[in-house]
Formats: sequence, structure tokens, C-alpha cells
Amino acid sequence: MTKHRLYQYFFRGLITFLPLALTIYVLVLFVTWTESLAMMLVRPITGDFYLPGLGIALSAVLIVGLGMLVSRPETGRLLSLVELPFTNLPVVKSIYSSLKNFADYFAPHTDAPAQQVVLLRMPGNAMGIVGLVTRQSMDGLPPGLSELEDQIAVYLPMGYMIGGYTVFVPRAWVTPVSMSVEEAMRMALIAYMSSNRSDAGPTAS
Repeated sequence: MTKHRLYQYFFRGLITFLPLALTIYVLVLFVTWTESLAMMLVRPITGDFYLPGLGIALSAVLIVGLGMLVSRPETGRLLSLVELPFTNLPVVKSIYSSLKNFADYFAPHTDAPAQQVVLLRMPGNAMGIVGLVTRQSMDGLPPGLSELEDQIAVYLPMGYMIGGYTVFVPRAWVTPVSMSVEEAMRMALIAYMSSNRSDAGPTAS
């Protein structure tokens, strides 16, 4: 066996092992934390009786209950009061607002057609870049941007998620790609190096 082939096998094994190991590690941490929390809450009531997996069930119920609660108008107003410290402190405001908007973008919406993966290509340029449409209209943006006619905002994630750019381009420059937003972000994370055609989806040529 040559040295080159040994390196090749090692890195293939490492690439296969690391995602599985990290996923299992995060799941174990989550299960351990939820089980410990559930035991603290339930043991005073049930004594020594405890059903394994109760922590995960309770966590799921609490998350669903929280989602139902914040969906109510009166709870939304209360939540806005709770968010006041996070939306007014200078540094905390930037971090909290960015994370919330990012999470909200990937949340399921019934009335948000903006969640779309597109291939951005300038006229006369053969190079294409995969991006995510973040705004279908410039309405509501500051002067200088709101006057842009028939333009959309496209976020271009960089490889390994080290950042990205938001560009405002004519709608005619983009072509819809048959790929979910989650799949596009996952592929951007690994710079489209996946050899699995079912995972890769359409990419720029």
C-alpha cells in the first residue's frame, strides 16, 4: 500500500467519522441534559419511579407548548416586553436581532415566498453563484434602496460559512434552483464538495 493511498484512506475515514461522531455527541449532550432536567422536575413527585425518555418527551411538549403560546397575540405583546433588554442594549441588540432574524428566515412560513434558492448569473457572464433570496421587494428599506425597481436581495453564503454577501440585483438575473434552503446552506458549508448527487442538487456550471 502506497503512502498516498494510505493518506487517502485516512482522510476518507476521517470525513466519514467526524460528522457521525459530532452528531452523536450533540445528541448525547441534549438527551443527557433533558433527562437530568426531567429527573429534577419529576422525582419530587414520583419518587424513585422514572421512565427513560421522559426528558425528551417533556422537552418536545414544552417546545410545542411554547410555540403555541407565542403564537397568541396577547403573548406576543408580553414577549416583546421580555425582549426589551435584548433589543435595546447596543452590542446585545445586534447579536440578538441577527440570530432571531436568521432563525426566522428558516422557520416554516405559509405566506413567505421569499425563501428560494436561485442561481445568480450576470448577463454576458458564464459564471454562476448559488444564493438565497432574502427579499422579493425593496419596500420598507431606507431611501436609496427602496427606490430600486424590480430588484431582489440575494444572500451569497461563502464556503464553510465564514460569512457571506447580500447583493441587490435585477430579478431577471436569477434562475430558481430546485433545492431547499436548508440543503443549499448545507452544501455551502462544505463548498459543494459532496460527491453524492442526490445531496448536491443543481449547482453553478
